[in-house]
Amino acid sequence: MRWLVTGAGGMLGHDTVQELAGRGEDVTGLDRAALDITEPGAVRDAFDAHRPDVVVNCAAWTAVDDAETDEARALRVNGDGPRLLARACAARGARLIHVSTDYVFSGETRATPYPEDHPPAPRTAYGRTKLAGERAVLEELPGAAVVLRTAWLYGAHGRNFVRTMLELEARRDTVDVVDDQRGQPTWSADVAARVAALGATSAHGVLHATSSGEASWYELAREVFRLAGADPDRVRPTDSRSFPRPAPRPAYSALGHARWREAGLAPPRDWRSALYEALPHIRKEMSQ
Repeated sequence: MRWLVTGAGGMLGHDTVQELAGRGEDVTGLDRAALDITEPGAVRDAFDAHRPDVVVNCAAWTAVDDAETDEARALRVNGDGPRLLARACAARGARLIHVSTDYVFSGETRATPYPEDHPPAPRTAYGRTKLAGERAVLEELPGAAVVLRTAWLYGAHGRNFVRTMLELEARRDTVDVVDDQRGQPTWSADVAARVAALGATSAHGVLHATSSGEASWYELAREVFRLAGADPDRVRPTDSRSFPRPAPRPAYSALGHARWREAGLAPPRDWRSALYEALPHIRKEMSQ
């Protein structure tokens, strides 16, 4: 199969290209400079040049707070762009794996993971624009599109929470981290492996690509410190009021994984085992 990965300059896009290439797949990765998914002509030219069988859309507006004041631009990238990709896939008989987010849910008054079919109720502009993208690809490409929701991503490439904690551990005596937001820390390389595995299936619809288990940001930070050989008690708990943001963060955004078995694949592994494996890769990248 020929694979085309959009948003290849980002953390997940980079890891997806690397994962597919490592499996011997014919893969092309295009960053935003090479392909602006909001431009119909650019999308058409990319499809003509690369003739993909599977498209993985990692391109997105991910500036959650900025979307609150510029929702129209965020919608162009997160909603209109995926629709253009889906239409191009439909015209050429290609499949589409579209990456989405936990922000399509409200993140309020819940204590168990959201199943894949739970009604979305975004509270932020970012969440609304990502939900628009989900609906667009499922409308344009029924039966041949996968919406892959993920969350709390970290990895070796690009800025992310785990990398920030490692940097702060080396510079500060203590670090204050919120303990009133719970989710699923997820290694981007694990999501990339999920994407690659989906290529051999006929799966379609919504799947959740997050690690199993759950933690608060505070608990994640303590585990990062522990694995780095530092005292976890140097991480101090606080609450979200200490870090006010334009866009409210979900208090609870763990996602359920029931549909993986339907696709013939095992559910994702626990976040702690993934973090243990990921940390050496992140530290190696930071040292270069």
